[in-house]
Amino acid sequence: MVINNRTSSTSELDPLISNSSDGKGGDRSSQITLRTYALAALAAQSAIPDDLNQAPPEIQFLRHPYELVPPENWMQSLSAYLNQPAAQNIPLIQLSQTLDLTTLELLTVVLAATVEEEVMVGRAIANLQAPVGGSRPTLSLLAAAFASVTQGGSSPINTLVNGVAVRSGLLCLLNEGAPLPERAVKVPLHLCLALSGEDGIVSGTTIGLGNIPEVPLPASILDMAQRHAASLENSRQGVLVLRTGSKDEGRSVAVAIAQYLGCRPLFLETDNLTGLEPWLLLRQLLPVFCWELAPGERQVLPPLPFYGGPILALCGPDGSVEVAGGDALNWSLQVPSRDERQLLWQRELGNPDLADDLARYHRHCSGRIAQLGRLAHHYSRLEGRTDPTAADVVAAASLGEGTGLEALAQPLTDPIPDEALVMGPLLKQELNALLLRCRTRDGLVEGLGASATARYHPGVRALFVGPSGTGKTLAAGWLATKLGMPLYRVDLASITSKYIGETEKNLAQLLARAEQAEVVLLFDEADSLFGKRTEVQQANDRFANAQTNYLLQRIETFDGITLLTSNSRARFDDAFSRRLDLVIEFPLPRPEERKALWQSHLGKHHSLKPKQFNQLATTVDLCGGHIRNAVLAAAVLAQAQERPLSFADIMKGLEAEYRKLGRQLPVVLKNNA
Repeated sequence: MVINNRTSSTSELDPLISNSSDGKGGDRSSQITLRTYALAALAAQSAIPDDLNQAPPEIQFLRHPYELVPPENWMQSLSAYLNQPAAQNIPLIQLSQTLDLTTLELLTVVLAATVEEEVMVGRAIANLQAPVGGSRPTLSLLAAAFASVTQGGSSPINTLVNGVAVRSGLLCLLNEGAPLPERAVKVPLHLCLALSGEDGIVSGTTIGLGNIPEVPLPASILDMAQRHAASLENSRQGVLVLRTGSKDEGRSVAVAIAQYLGCRPLFLETDNLTGLEPWLLLRQLLPVFCWELAPGERQVLPPLPFYGGPILALCGPDGSVEVAGGDALNWSLQVPSRDERQLLWQRELGNPDLADDLARYHRHCSGRIAQLGRLAHHYSRLEGRTDPTAADVVAAASLGEGTGLEALAQPLTDPIPDEALVMGPLLKQELNALLLRCRTRDGLVEGLGASATARYHPGVRALFVGPSGTGKTLAAGWLATKLGMPLYRVDLASITSKYIGETEKNLAQLLARAEQAEVVLLFDEADSLFGKRTEVQQANDRFANAQTNYLLQRIETFDGITLLTSNSRARFDDAFSRRLDLVIEFPLPRPEERKALWQSHLGKHHSLKPKQFNQLATTVDLCGGHIRNAVLAAAVLAQAQERPLSFADIMKGLEAEYRKLGRQLPVVLKNNA
């Protein structure tokens, strides 16, 4: 072994490691470690008097390692020690072999790390560096103390500054404005802990799942995770991109892959990668970069030249991850099969019948099933029950906790019963057909031909067209209630942006989160987003068309249920019609439907006669939304006087509603009021 060049090779050290499991390095004294050699070299730079009582305490502290390894035997003893080290130094020596550190760098790391552990070491260094001061070793002190292990003809300072230890982040140079000899070095805190066999904390990183509960994964995902792990293990620095709308599920998959690889995942949500590679090697960590990418956004994987293991990236369905000089394999996590969903639900709820119903009608991913299961148990306990019911699951889904949808869409939580849906028979038939389509979307193409199954996506897209107030939003609420799914109305103010690309990014986040949560998305006045593309005359026209193109493509691959409302079908781009599963017309109500609307809104606490209901139905040509407004205005007058609603109250409410519309109350009603 050449002591002043590089540390021992792995092949030399491995058999020796197995022989030093007693932690004493064979027959060597258990008191001697790399720390001893570093401090002994430091002691040689001080004048240690024969009478220790005359020496400062920090110099007295250096006397012990000086006596264990005197200067005349220091080189030979260090050479022998590196071939048969103590157990506590084996991780660092293995790291030095992997990074190809020089012995100078190895001893520098040991001394810099010891400063962080023992206060007297820092005081001794400050004493030696006076009057410059400082408790961390400077490059000049290191060059003097470890000059004997420096490769012949090279400058110790240059070796350290340009060495692998600094370039990999194992050592950090401090005091940037100071002259080079006066610049101090340190080992980052998390690496100091890693050298001691402990996990450190770095902002923006998490080892393992932390406080996030583990998501139970179906057999198909676990099998694929194992196959990906085997592929990564047999390739040098292979990269796998996990794409999912559920961060919790993605993290659990990363944990499974790491376990198959015999390591732990390190989730990285920061750009500060100082000392990352030594940390990965010391603690046997698998790097998992976590990103949230917008459509068209490119993220280049940071180079890790000193780490040769596999790398994971966790992101949503949009954007691209690029590897400099290599390729990345993409794995999009799919919704489990119905049988797997049934097993997951049964595991969470313990009710086979309920689990079967939920698996049949809902396409939840593994992460969402685990989340809803926890919340359903919470709602069940609030009601004093031990076993969750379907109502608890619906309540948990309506809460929307953890989905992030509330920032981009407004939850409409009010259930809409069948009695509130007053419509003609044809419209009811079409809505029931839409309901059936939503319930059967999961296995719709089973048994069909290749042309039907090719490029099939289980999403459902429907357009409600009709004048304002004809019940389009009400019908959306009824559909969501029947499906047992939350309804979210998209907040266009939160989605649209004047900045180029921001609208697409917001929509990508919305759709990814909606897919993960399995909700019904309602785009009110959807023509403002899905309108016709225009001829490009200005730069803004080009960007507006690009936005429409993205929406048309993304809505076609959306896995959930999308409802759009508009006053006119003609406002939509022609290419959008093909992407719709149903277009349902909401016509103005006819007299018999208007009568039913009046009766449904007024209930029983009124004094109107059948003749008056008929008169309202035939003469008041208003939609359900306007009838609702008139009834609420009339109820204010009746409740103020604590009496039932009267026909006169209705007339006053109608007068106010007609004034809002800029129209006159029908003369027939005025005469009979």
